[in-house]
Amino acid sequence: MDDPPRPSAVSDSEIHPAQIPLLVVDAANVVGSRPDGWWRDRKGANERLRDRLGSVAAAGLPGIPGPLEVNLVVEGQARDVRSITTVTAVASPHSGDDRIVEVVAHHVGQREVFVVTADRELRGRVTDLGARVVGPSALSHL
Repeated sequence: MDDPPRPSAVSDSEIHPAQIPLLVVDAANVVGSRPDGWWRDRKGANERLRDRLGSVAAAGLPGIPGPLEVNLVVEGQARDVRSITTVTAVASPHSGDDRIVEVVAHHVGQREVFVVTADRELRGRVTDLGARVVGPSALSHL
C-alpha cells in the first residue's frame, strides 16, 4: 500500500498576492523622522528610502515576516519618485495621508495591511479601517 502524496512546501512563486501582507509606507513622515538634511533634496531622500526598503519586501520587518508587498506613498516634490522591482511608488497628487487611506481601504479585508507612520491622525484613520500601524522606528535598521 502506497503512502498518500504529501503536500510539498509552498514556494514564494506559489503564494497568491492576496496572501502577501501589504506594507504601506508614509514616505513624508518616515523621511521627516531623520534629521539628515532631507529638506535640501526631498526627491533624493525619498529615493534613498525607496532603495533601503527594497530588502524589506523579502525579509520583512521585526514582527512582520516577509515576503511583503511594499508601497511607498510619495507626495509634493517627491511624487515623481519611480517604482523599483521590490517597491511600488504610489504618487499622491494632493494629500499623502488621503492617498494612504485610499490604498488601505482598497486592500484591507483582502489581506493583512500594515502602515508605517507616526502621524497620529493618520494612525487613527487607518486603524479604523482595520490596518495595523508601526512607527518609523521599525525601519531604523535600514
